[in-house]
Amino acid sequence: MAHTGDRFDKVVSLEHALSYFHSGMTLMVGGFGGVGNPPTLIEGILEKGIREITLISNDTAFPHIGVGRLVTERRVKKVIASHIGSNPNAGAQMTAGELEVEFCPQGILAERVRAGGVGLGGILSDIGIGTIAEKGKTKVTVGDKEYLLETPLTAEVAIVHAKKADRFGNLVYDTSARNFNPLVAMAGDITIVEADEIVQIGDLHPEEIVTPGVFVDMIVQSKGVNWRWAWEK
Repeated sequence: MAHTGDRFDKVVSLEHALSYFHSGMTLMVGGFGGVGNPPTLIEGILEKGIREITLISNDTAFPHIGVGRLVTERRVKKVIASHIGSNPNAGAQMTAGELEVEFCPQGILAERVRAGGVGLGGILSDIGIGTIAEKGKTKVTVGDKEYLLETPLTAEVAIVHAKKADRFGNLVYDTSARNFNPLVAMAGDITIVEADEIVQIGDLHPEEIVTPGVFVDMIVQSKGVNWRWAWEK
């Protein structure tokens, strides 16, 4: 972060942001079906040759869209997600034993990320009691009811995509692209934002800010994504 007067300016170059990524890292990515995935940062990860990623994301998007590109290019060794069905490459790699997949119900996944972001030791849920979903999980009894302890999720680096960011890191999201991004922004040791538009401090109305800048470490300018190219692939 650059310090200007009494303000912290969190806008950095893409090259600087990518210096925090390395092979073997744990990476958390906001988004749902590719919507809300940060395309410029994902492109940078691919170009830098990062591999052996443990990916935490709601899903594996589509083969050539969002985090799906990381799976397709075999950069991911393990994924923690609620589903992978929209990306056949993920399913094929899982079946072949080339990709480890930890499935988690979508609501529980969101709560595990939130728990990691706010520093909780986990959450209690009765989802999966008496099924294979309880394998390896700690059981906790509260009153006369049994629960599974769902552990919190954090990552070395969390990346999110915002519609607007001011230079302090306050964020506004684009309608449904908000999805998992506010939770993910809280749960990274380092949180890097890709913003479509970067504005000056004070340009965002306080009531429209979803993620406060205290959770954000760096901001990079988005270069956008060629959706026509992605779908044609």
